[in-house]
Amino acid sequence: MGKRKIILGVVAGAVAGGAISLLDKEARSYACGKAKEMKAASSYYISNPSEAVQGLQGSVNKVNQVFESGSANAMNALEQVEQTLDKVTNKFSNGEIE
Repeated sequence: MGKRKIILGVVAGAVAGGAISLLDKEARSYACGKAKEMKAASSYYISNPSEAVQGLQGSVNKVNQVFESGSANAMNALEQVEQTLDKVTNKFSNGEIE
């Protein structure tokens, strides 16, 4: 029950904040411009769904590439840490560092 009240409060606060911000003329014109852009883009993609799918595939491929390079970098960093720990451990066990 408490979780539901929190979510409802956050949503109500966001709606109230958005409504209050629209009292400013510049904010209203910005919101109207963005709504028109969204309408144009959505109607374009509705009439050209294959381009929407291609765009989505491109975005997914970019995310995969970023994830792969990030995971490769993380693996390299972990290997370097492991090698450094091995060197330090070997020096301790050989009595080189006291």
